[in-house]
Amino acid sequence: MLAGGRAQRLGTSKPQLVVAGARLLDHVLTATRDARATVVVGPDDLASEAYVLTREDPPFGGPVAGTAAGLAALPDGAAPWVLLLACDVPRAAEAVPLLVAAASGTAVGPTGEADGVHLAHDGRDQWLVGLYRRDALDAALDRLSADPADGGLHGAPVRRLVSGLRLTRVADVDGLSTDVDTWQDAEQYAHGRARLGTGSLDPHGSSGGTA
Repeated sequence: MLAGGRAQRLGTSKPQLVVAGARLLDHVLTATRDARATVVVGPDDLASEAYVLTREDPPFGGPVAGTAAGLAALPDGAAPWVLLLACDVPRAAEAVPLLVAAASGTAVGPTGEADGVHLAHDGRDQWLVGLYRRDALDAALDRLSADPADGGLHGAPVRRLVSGLRLTRVADVDGLSTDVDTWQDAEQYAHGRARLGTGSLDPHGSSGGTA
């Protein structure tokens, strides 16, 4: 899970922001309850025994550098699939069944299975709400690291990371991938949960790896 951004529009720590009675980080952690291992990429104040905490070096390297740090912190052989999530998508847990169902049935012609699946909402690809083959992500990161013309991993856009991958888009008709970037976003999510009734958050549990 990527939780190391500056959150300039909010002006406060995004993962620590309390929305609808729980931190954004805890909302997203509920999506990882069935993971064999969970890694959070972020600052030291997010340390917990519930997951491995790591950080890209140097900090604030962006989502691609954060993804590399998260994968490096996952145990070898933790799982062939990696759930890649941003920390500001509070409905991520609702997206996981869609991703798992899509991944279990994806194939790309005679060349083999897809490298990953991700949500797409209102025509926009949401790559940070996705399920990817770990070997495909590792290979993509190695490719970016090895090509100086690409500028390396620090500051690289996610589009560059996934550009060579065979991906399947999963239609997000309910806005499950909507993120919280502003105080208004946070209020809208809180109001929505209040209308529907809030459930308990249990981010703990233990079949995939999560970065």
